Amino acid sequence: MLDIAEQLHRWVEQGRDFAVATVVAVGGSAPRLPGAALAVDSEGTAIGSVSGGCVEGAVYDLCRQALEDGETVLERFGYSDEDAFAVGLTCGGIIDILVTPVRGGVYPAALGAAAGGEAAALARITEGPAGLMGRALLVHPDGTYEGGLGGHPELDRTAAAEAGAMLDAGRTGTVTIGEDGSRCGQPLTLLVESSVPAPRMIVFGAIDFAAALVRVGKFLGHHVTVCDARPVFATPARFPEADEVVVAWPHEYLERTAVDGRTVLCVLTHDAKFDVPLLERALKLPVAYIGAMGSRRTHEDRNKRLREVGVTERELARLRSPIGLDLGARTPEETALSIGAEIVASRRGGSGVSLTGAHTPIHHDGPDAGRRGHLGSVA
Repeated sequence: MLDIAEQLHRWVEQGRDFAVATVVAVGGSAPRLPGAALAVDSEGTAIGSVSGGCVEGAVYDLCRQALEDGETVLERFGYSDEDAFAVGLTCGGIIDILVTPVRGGVYPAALGAAAGGEAAALARITEGPAGLMGRALLVHPDGTYEGGLGGHPELDRTAAAEAGAMLDAGRTGTVTIGEDGSRCGQPLTLLVESSVPAPRMIVFGAIDFAAALVRVGKFLGHHVTVCDARPVFATPARFPEADEVVVAWPHEYLERTAVDGRTVLCVLTHDAKFDVPLLERALKLPVAYIGAMGSRRTHEDRNKRLREVGVTERELARLRSPIGLDLGARTPEETALSIGAEIVASRRGGSGVSLTGAHTPIHHDGPDAGRRGHLGSVA
């Protein structure tokens, strides 16, 4: 439900009653990952999605019913071979949907944290004794938590520790623990939704291609910074959609700014005096993606210079250069699209080939498949 936190937080502030349907488990070629949600208020207004359209109508009705009777329910949707027009997933997958009426508890605090860009994790019981279904715990980065799951006193502490570990990794997914808080006894399944600040995209080089890439980066949910050493080009007026524009030598800025395992670095300067010192440092950092623009001749010359300053072959292997997927791109917008596509493929484990005629999965369980960025803006 944190993927629609901003809208739901507004509903909380307006005093609306609403119910939320959340994807808690998937199988096969399901269209949405755990955490995806659809919400319906008492006036019948709906926001969000759990299936891309296949079962939205049925889930909408479940939300309306939950508002009426105040009960939490778990419903499974799949494809029916006997009746192709029955309510189900035409893609052939299976999704489990938890429908919860939201009337107090820790939900308003969780929605407020996610809408405000704060790091927090919401853990909810999705499988277990009927009396515990939907119970929730809000876990903060320092390990403190609000709410309670009921049952054994150790349950909250164990659940908070599990949720805290997933929050540290910025991941959304399920964990199973015992009802008494151990690994023994009757198992409980928790859906843990992590809300973390948006992943960073740092674009080096204040050129026209950078302006298009800023727009693509924002569309993909990144906090986008443009950095260039030339003050005449690095201006907010030229990059109005960037979150920040920094005038500095790229390698010096990279040394002092914060990056992490979700950060994307796009080097568009294609000038050795900027590229080499920048990439020498960047390739040693534990970031998600490093790409550099330039022709194949520029790429070979740049690699030669990087080897001369001590960059190893293993480090060079991390560099995506020339940057982007082969889309035949010409314009800045087309090039930005090819770069964005490569970033998504790298994050999700995609091959980058056309799905037509391919035998690869449509939905990949890549290294970042369950990760969310600032929920309310993709992890």
